[in-house]
Amino acid sequence: MEYITTTNLRTKTSQLVNSLKKGARISLVHRSKVVGVIEPTREEPKKFDVEGFKRLVKKLNLPHLSYAEREQRYRAHLMKKYGKSLSGR
Repeated sequence: MEYITTTNLRTKTSQLVNSLKKGARISLVHRSKVVGVIEPTREEPKKFDVEGFKRLVKKLNLPHLSYAEREQRYRAHLMKKYGKSLSGR
């Protein structure tokens, strides 16, 4: 696929995505004129930095909560936000 019309954008989306995954550049045509080029991104996704995350958590100095404590705080938050009509216990 070397070009796609503006009316075909809706119907041929899967072909467009497949072409972009293969690295192809596609011309966008509107009323018989090329109005733009659609090309795949070149950016690599950021890698998750485990050590940086550990440093951030240590810097924030968050308290350690047990699961029961988390559940209790979460329930209190839901009660405050939605009231007693929330189904549950």
